[in-house]
Amino acid sequence: MELCSRSLMTFTTPTILLLFLLSCSTFTSTEAYDALDPNGNITIKMGRYQLDARRLCGKNSTHNNVKLSNVFDAVVTIFNFQQYRHIQAPGWTLGWTWAKKEVIWNMMGAQTTEQGDCSKFKGNIPHCCKKDPTVVDLLPGTPYNQQIANCCKGGVISSWGQDPANAAGSFQVSVGAAGTTNKTVRVPRNFTLKAPGPGYTCGPAKIVKPTKYVTKDGRRVTQAMMTWNVTCTYSQFLAQKTPTCCVSLSSFYNDTIVPCPTCTCGCQTNLTQPGSCVNPDSPYLASVVSEQEKHNAYAPLVQCTSHMCPIRVHWHVKLNYKDYWRVKVTITNFNYRMNYTQWNLVVQHPNFDNLTQLFSFNYKPLNPYQNINDTAMLWGVQFYNDLLMQAGPLGNVQSELLFQKDKSTFTFEKGWGFQEESISTVITVSCRLPMHTHIYQMPVQSKTSRCFFY
Repeated sequence: MELCSRSLMTFTTPTILLLFLLSCSTFTSTEAYDALDPNGNITIKMGRYQLDARRLCGKNSTHNNVKLSNVFDAVVTIFNFQQYRHIQAPGWTLGWTWAKKEVIWNMMGAQTTEQGDCSKFKGNIPHCCKKDPTVVDLLPGTPYNQQIANCCKGGVISSWGQDPANAAGSFQVSVGAAGTTNKTVRVPRNFTLKAPGPGYTCGPAKIVKPTKYVTKDGRRVTQAMMTWNVTCTYSQFLAQKTPTCCVSLSSFYNDTIVPCPTCTCGCQTNLTQPGSCVNPDSPYLASVVSEQEKHNAYAPLVQCTSHMCPIRVHWHVKLNYKDYWRVKVTITNFNYRMNYTQWNLVVQHPNFDNLTQLFSFNYKPLNPYQNINDTAMLWGVQFYNDLLMQAGPLGNVQSELLFQKDKSTFTFEKGWGFQEESISTVITVSCRLPMHTHIYQMPVQSKTSRCFFY
């Protein structure tokens, strides 16, 4: 996969790519791969075990001419094994196609978006009769008798690399007209996973070793009668093509700031989306924000800027010491509608193998290729700056990074001091870098630089 990058010419602006839960915009139609997280995926595990029919419709063995012995329960768990990509609000949407004429009698911890045509049933009506159901998570605060473990997060799932304790979501489904044995039960087909921002491509369901479940007291283990896995990978082809963040650059040795490119994420004069931004000095700001939220709470309402992006990442080369050099990173939210929880920033730079100290951010090296230590994931400290507030005086987070110099490679020539690549995880699309300009003229040959924000 080719990550968004541009070579720096005679100290032209370093190319930084930023992904706010984002990805790059250079792709091919067959691409479903992330070079910074080559083994990352979302795994959907569905474990089938036999349902006690009496729990569904009393002691009768049949109901509405449906044999209740053909009903089974399944626990579905979505594991986010990606290092830095979260599934943000409004959350995941999971779909599949039944192989036969199955129906969903009941669900706990999730619900289908449509019931479908259940007219052939009398009395007890199934939860969903569609051949291709679409499932969404329940919201926090759901009554306890409708919950199971790891459910009801509004579809939000953290990344495995940043918060493994919250990197899974589960729900339970009771399936009817499904068969009675492993030979008659058919595996669903055509799984789809939708999440805000990047798209995911899902492979076929594969039967695997049956899942084992441990009781709450830890004294008994039960086993599913049948388990199948579906693996979904991040797809550059399905990813949102329009940038939602941008990068600006500056340094202590030049008074000029390289701003985000004009109209990076849109233009204020765009007649197709009137009212898509609001002036921060407007006396009607509060009323405009509240009115827009009634229509679509997740559609960005951004501050009017030249770049019109919800997120901007600024990389400032701050100080140069004899044996060290210091960078300040500032992430600013221009979106009046969205607070970003558990944001993270993935940055590539050759000097990350000598990162000495980090102030007010957490740090984790990402080494997908073992011997190359040039990629870092940065995120906020819990209860301090892990929440990026909406646009306004509090709508930013910042930190400083102290690097030790490697005398054999260190230089400020050709934009070496700027990150090679940066990905940010909050919105999930590509961040646009400054274009080549004449501003940062330096006398040495070019070097590639990239950046992403999530």
